[in-house]
Amino acid sequence: MKNVLNISKKGILMVTMFATLLSFANEVSLFKIENDAERTSLTLTNVKQGNLLSIKNSNGVVLYKELIQQSGIYSKGFDLTVLPNGGYIFELDKDVEIQTIPFTVVSNTVTFKKELETTIFKPVTRVKGNMLFVSRLSLNKAPMEIAIYFTDYDNISSNQELIFSEKIKDTQSVNRIYKLTGINKGDYKVVFTTEERVFTTEINN
Repeated sequence: MKNVLNISKKGILMVTMFATLLSFANEVSLFKIENDAERTSLTLTNVKQGNLLSIKNSNGVVLYKELIQQSGIYSKGFDLTVLPNGGYIFELDKDVEIQTIPFTVVSNTVTFKKELETTIFKPVTRVKGNMLFVSRLSLNKAPMEIAIYFTDYDNISSNQELIFSEKIKDTQSVNRIYKLTGINKGDYKVVFTTEERVFTTEINN
């Protein structure tokens, strides 16, 4: 079954397809934590060069970040007891997913909450000709907003114009195909908002 919606303003054709991304559904814990009174040893398995490891506070402020230099196994010790009392997360930003594990610091005591470890799958985009393919998996069926902006080469001001948007709810697996008929006349930007995060794809010519 498919639903077809024509957006005549910029000639976008949206086709909603129902499919699954079962290859993403096997969640395996990435974090191995060994915690003692003064030092936390963090081991990450199956990392890739260029992955980004961060420590953030409860407000999302980045306190530490490091680009992984070698693929394989990453291991490092951290003294987290020096952090002020509060909630924090270790975050590993990978190619198509973001994995987090929260911890708290109270009176120099560090406590990890392994049961609250989460995986956020990023929207995956692919462009073939004038067709834009979008896939995204959310095991907890988190809502996601999609907004498509267009910059017309013929427009002297070159302002980005919102030409299409939708909000997807209660869906575990999302697949979309957009036909970008103005691909030779300007640039597109696709903005995804989900789980308090924003992901952006630029389609330039």
